[in-house]
Amino acid sequence: MLLLVSPIDVEEAKEAIEGGADIIDVKNPKEGSLGANFPWVIREVRKITPKSLLVSATVGDVPYKPGTVSLAALGAGMSGADYIKVGLYGVKNYNQAVELMKSVVKAVKDFDDNKIVVAAGYADAYRVGAVDPLVIPKIARDSGADVAMLDTAIKDGKTLFDFLSKEILEEFVSEVHDYGLKCALAGSIKKDHIPILKEIGTDIVGVRGAACKGGDRNKGRIDRNLVRELKELC
Repeated sequence: MLLLVSPIDVEEAKEAIEGGADIIDVKNPKEGSLGANFPWVIREVRKITPKSLLVSATVGDVPYKPGTVSLAALGAGMSGADYIKVGLYGVKNYNQAVELMKSVVKAVKDFDDNKIVVAAGYADAYRVGAVDPLVIPKIARDSGADVAMLDTAIKDGKTLFDFLSKEILEEFVSEVHDYGLKCALAGSIKKDHIPILKEIGTDIVGVRGAACKGGDRNKGRIDRNLVRELKELC
């Protein structure tokens, strides 16, 4: 199971790299769960990240605006991101989600077919009116995305497991794999959750708070020793 760690700047990225993270995921928590960072930050992080490691970038908790989002996704790819993550926040249903993600996939793959597109839903989608999280595998499959992901939209201390049981998550992972895709799970993941996620076959686990001093995704800073502990569990 790969460990994805989400730094907000170059210094945090260095800590994540030193701690052994597999994917360096550039994000901006000030703009939400999957808040987008700036193109120059993505470029700087890609520059200091070993070529053997993948750099990921979020393009935001996005609205239902396929043109806007596909342009943002292309910008992330051109800035050096290998993984481009789209948070389907303002998308209400399957049809809207597939339309939006198809636009993203086309924009990114036309630029570089090796880039990896991630369709990300929210386990607590009902709290923000987003698309049902259990439809995300089909959205990823039918839009041509490479990875189906779940996170939590509202960061109030509740975790992925507060909204979806281990059994439902196991079915989610299995469905994603049946479609030949990879599965990523995040959402205020704690150290104790990692063995469970590994057991159910998760391909990628995403963390920020658990890798920060004090466990605070907003006020804390990523620490290499915490990253190392999480990596060992993976």
